[in-house]
Amino acid sequence: MNKLIDEIEKKLRSNLNPTEFDIWDESDAHKGHAGATDGASHFFVRVVSSKFTNLNRVQRHKLVYGLLDGYIPKKIHALSIQAITPDESKL
Repeated sequence: MNKLIDEIEKKLRSNLNPTEFDIWDESDAHKGHAGATDGASHFFVRVVSSKFTNLNRVQRHKLVYGLLDGYIPKKIHALSIQAITPDESKL
């Protein structure tokens, strides 16, 4: 795994205490696109956390983006997020 992915994971895990967490580097699918840099810059994260309870989708995404504020847009060019509660993950 690369250093940036490790940093993203550490930041989200330490603040959201997820019951499930996955991160995928989707940078290869964006080669040649404007804003695509060499190396990892496009990610998909799936976070299952009780911290999302009673938050709507926009609030959940704002929470995740806020935690990664120092990385966007300098290190992270694009971030797709699936932020759900433990109950929603069972559906």
